[in-house]
Amino acid sequence: MGRAYEVRKASIQKNGAAKAKLYSMYAREIYQVAKNGGTELEGNPSLKRLIDKAKKEQVPMDIVNRAIDKVNSGADETYTSVNYEVFGPNGSTLIVNCLTDNLNRSISSVRAALNKCHVKLGAQGSVNYMYDHVCVVSFKGISEEDTLDILLETGIDINDIETEGDEVIVYGNPNDLNSIKEALLAKNPKLEFDLDEITYLPKDKVTLEGEDLDNFNRLLDMLDEVEDVNHVYHNVEL
Repeated sequence: MGRAYEVRKASIQKNGAAKAKLYSMYAREIYQVAKNGGTELEGNPSLKRLIDKAKKEQVPMDIVNRAIDKVNSGADETYTSVNYEVFGPNGSTLIVNCLTDNLNRSISSVRAALNKCHVKLGAQGSVNYMYDHVCVVSFKGISEEDTLDILLETGIDINDIETEGDEVIVYGNPNDLNSIKEALLAKNPKLEFDLDEITYLPKDKVTLEGEDLDNFNRLLDMLDEVEDVNHVYHNVEL
């Protein structure tokens, strides 16, 4: 089973999280992206992608519109994206991404969860190198060979490409996500993307059992309850 499955599984897990937190995180992300790149969708492809993703996760448009209206009204809030690198039980590792307007609150809340699960916060760079930071785009309707030709013609370098059934999955530089989608849409304007994410994929995975697995799942649950935690990436085979 391909690496794209892990991205899908993480998305499914997030869909099952509390709706209030899901809506809050989208409101923050949409506000920050609109503030940085403007509120017009045609001029801000990152905002368009984020809103499309919110719709897929059934976030009410009222949440989306309020975040954009806040930018248009001149409200001045600043959210910072920060990663915390964690050593979990028995060789497991995690990258905990937070989107926060208060870094002190963020680190205190994450550290409290780690302490309760008896795991250790690592120094910056101590875990990150064990993961590939990539964008993942999957779709049907263009063959793998044609996809390679399209991206080659537009000068976009990719990390990898694979096919699962009739679905093509492209892995690339995170900064190239919108460029990859635009190049493919230019070839097929009706193309729909099953997946378009920026994520961290572990280079190697571990399997946990017994108490280690219970402790790891408890850690995931506790991190999910932290207001500022946006995404959790890990190397555990679940």
